[in-house]
Amino acid sequence: MKELKGNAYPGRGIVLGCTPSGNEAVIGYFIMGRSVNSRNRVFVEDGEGIRTEAKDPKLLEDPSLIIYSPVRVLGDTTVVTNGDQTDTVYDYLKEGKTFEDALTTRAYEPDEPNFTPRISGVVCRENDSFSYKLSILKHQGGICLRQYFHYEKPQAGVGHLIHTYCEDGNPLPSFKGEPKCVEIVEDMDAFTKDLWDSLDEQNRISLFVRFINVKTGEVRTNIINGN
Repeated sequence: MKELKGNAYPGRGIVLGCTPSGNEAVIGYFIMGRSVNSRNRVFVEDGEGIRTEAKDPKLLEDPSLIIYSPVRVLGDTTVVTNGDQTDTVYDYLKEGKTFEDALTTRAYEPDEPNFTPRISGVVCRENDSFSYKLSILKHQGGICLRQYFHYEKPQAGVGHLIHTYCEDGNPLPSFKGEPKCVEIVEDMDAFTKDLWDSLDEQNRISLFVRFINVKTGEVRTNIINGN
């Protein structure tokens, strides 16, 4: 995925999109890390979703921003985020409220000086079709800037990528602009390999990929744990 190659540290990232055939919705979520605490993680399946888990519990220092459920499923809706706001969105949707309602109650992460953005996505199946949304909550001028992107009619073979940081740095610079348009291929294993291979080998930690059949709701999942 050329949008990630050569970027040593995009941080955590979400890709949502549609296969070229239009038959499947596509979700990708990756995490990267540089500290011992961040690198000590794996993805494990948790019901229909996943959670992060310490590979070595003895090395776990601060679980507050690294142990969470990146993916949860509510009926025909899949929520994917880079933090515990997954639970916030899930709970609000369960109450009949909206993605935006949920994220209005949240802000960027309190990890000064980086103020890591919270990125979130939701995929909704309905009537043999689907739509998706992406969001980023980031620190800007001392306030929380909330941006939402709604893709009502996904394009075949097209996805959108958002990640926490533009690039490596100190402090780490937050993602800028709109989600990046990326190519989606039909083969899930090929898509998984391309996405994983595009991440910096020294900093990549784990990757989750899911393809969802738009008509039947059947899911196929790939998980790669670098550890």
